[in-house]
Amino acid sequence: MATSAYTTPAARPRVLRTPAPATLEAEDVSAWFAAHKVLDRVSLTMPARQVTALIGPSGCGKSTFLRILNRMHELIGSAALAGRVLLDGEDIYDRGRRITHARRSIGMVFQKPNPFPAMSLYDNVLAGLKLNAIKATRAGKDDLVEECLTKAGLWKEVKDRLRQPGGALSGGQQQRLCIARSLAVRPRVLLMDEPCSALDPTSTRRIEETIDELKDEVTIVIVTHNMQQAARVSDTCAFFLASHGTPGVIVEHGPTDMMFNAPEDPRTSDYVNGRFG
Repeated sequence: MATSAYTTPAARPRVLRTPAPATLEAEDVSAWFAAHKVLDRVSLTMPARQVTALIGPSGCGKSTFLRILNRMHELIGSAALAGRVLLDGEDIYDRGRRITHARRSIGMVFQKPNPFPAMSLYDNVLAGLKLNAIKATRAGKDDLVEECLTKAGLWKEVKDRLRQPGGALSGGQQQRLCIARSLAVRPRVLLMDEPCSALDPTSTRRIEETIDELKDEVTIVIVTHNMQQAARVSDTCAFFLASHGTPGVIVEHGPTDMMFNAPEDPRTSDYVNGRFG
């Protein structure tokens, strides 16, 4: 492996300073699509250096909540929002706070891997730098690509074919490439919307290993319908539920072990044990 500025103190300077992981807090968040209310006064603290899993049946607002956390909800013309989202105490929705700043600090990995298919692996990793007008030397870019692919658990598999297109990778590799791309702009929080739902068990295991390795460097919030996965990868867990046409709410949240083994609400016990949903 080539010497990297990210592992050798005396080597070349980094492209970007690595910020500390942030605590993310939602305060009384409600959301609408036109007249349809999909979330009602959701409050949740997602601690720094932890993995928070959002669980619950389909249609209860988990993915909408995740998109609210990095200001993607407002891209929909009929969408509306109330409440606050705090990144280490600062509201990302404050007037004057640029949406690009929020999305750089709070990255997103989607359910379906979305690398730029005709762009090389190397350029895929660096795509966020261009979008955020971040300049770097060629040596700095080389180091950043190696570092991010290593963190995403992909470097050893692709280091000899960095100029091949991203669309040539398998589904699991493409998802890890998307994680590497998100990491390249140094987010403080990484949101993941069912990142393993379309992957085989081997790829799923690799993504879960990557999540575990990353949480000391970036706060992670993951939506998952896989209860075994939530139990394996998360430190804290929040159970969302919407019933009888009512908007989604958080029924219960807390340490994952308590949520799965000693929940306070019987609906939580029924859901994590597969009795509905």
